[in-house]
Amino acid sequence: MPFQNPSPDRRRQILEEAKTIAVVGLSNKPERTSYMVAEAMQRAGYRIIPVNPVIAGETVLGEKAVASLTDITEPVDIVNVFRRSEEVMPIAEDAVKIKPKVFWLQQGIYNEEAAELVARHGIEAVMDQCIKVDHALYVSRQR
Repeated sequence: MPFQNPSPDRRRQILEEAKTIAVVGLSNKPERTSYMVAEAMQRAGYRIIPVNPVIAGETVLGEKAVASLTDITEPVDIVNVFRRSEEVMPIAEDAVKIKPKVFWLQQGIYNEEAAELVARHGIEAVMDQCIKVDHALYVSRQR
């Protein structure tokens, strides 16, 4: 059966319940989409954990960046991915190890194999959706 995203109501619920978002591929450059989206989500009240091996150890948006999801030592509600579709599978494998509630691929990113993997481990998947846009559409309030 082809993948279907959770309904808008379910995505609203996910965003209302979440507190911590690990952003894979978060850039330290304010002009990059990953930075702008993460900054907006942080302003909305979410804790952002930057995940990017190139900037590991640096502070981005006031948080220390880690190299990989498996370097995170606290619970994560959403893993939000800013990587190419063909690069997602190893990220999904790491996500399974840290057990977030949701594995969220940004707009333009789609990997059905990764979605199936996380689903087998009880992790909900969202693909090809911008988390910032969904927040603006369905939550749009300060936390």
